[in-house]
Amino acid sequence: MYQKIALAIAFSPRIEALISETKRLVELFESELILIHVGKKTDELVQKLEGLVENAQLPKDRTKIIWKEGKPGKMILEACRDEKVDLLVAGALKNESFLTYYLGSVGRKIIRKAPCSVLTLIEPKVETTGFSQVVFNGTQTPITPFVIQQGIDFSKKVKADQVFILNEIKMYGLQMGTASEDSEQEVAQTRRQLVQDEIKYVEDILSKLDKDDLKISIKVTGGRWAIELARFCEKINADLLVVGDEHKLNFFDRIFPHDLEDLLSTLPCNLLIVKE
Repeated sequence: MYQKIALAIAFSPRIEALISETKRLVELFESELILIHVGKKTDELVQKLEGLVENAQLPKDRTKIIWKEGKPGKMILEACRDEKVDLLVAGALKNESFLTYYLGSVGRKIIRKAPCSVLTLIEPKVETTGFSQVVFNGTQTPITPFVIQQGIDFSKKVKADQVFILNEIKMYGLQMGTASEDSEQEVAQTRRQLVQDEIKYVEDILSKLDKDDLKISIKVTGGRWAIELARFCEKINADLLVVGDEHKLNFFDRIFPHDLEDLLSTLPCNLLIVKE
């Protein structure tokens, strides 16, 4: 699934935790590891990073350290393209005054323009995070079948206890379907049909996948998918949210300026953004 996993690192208090989290993924997916640091390369920093690698017992034959100077976002993206990275791991920041998580301009640029999937960890731990409760965005878009397939494969690897796939009823469909209806019973029937259509959409995708023994629940909600996903993740105390990025669409068609931007402003949990 991930032949090359990269970690964008800075010499921050969380560096050991981020390396530990990434090491676990590298072992689970049997991947090569690329460590990317943007900043001036000095003997002191080289020695410090090599010490961290040794302390973490990273496999030396499958670990590569890349040093770059320049604008962090641009250099990290360049390294990911040059190394043909499949998954980039990065840490999010916590805004203590508002008790919310957020990504700064560099983080958002990386996520928007990354040529690979991106895993953002809000509270990396040295003992590593357990992805027990995983939520997927199942809203119907061209990339959704791939998102669900990637999410299932990831969940199997990390041995998730429960997977939830959250779908959105298209409110315009409900409004159009009930525009000429008079009775509440007919409105309720239209809504039930729309819910069943969303469930069937996901079930058809799942029927083609190897789900192993994962416990999977399909949930249907109304309203903007990003807001509903965030609420649901908070409600069940989710460990990971999996969403897709329509990477090939043009700027005005992308979901970033709207829904996904909301998720990046206040991350409800760890976030895996899947790109084809």
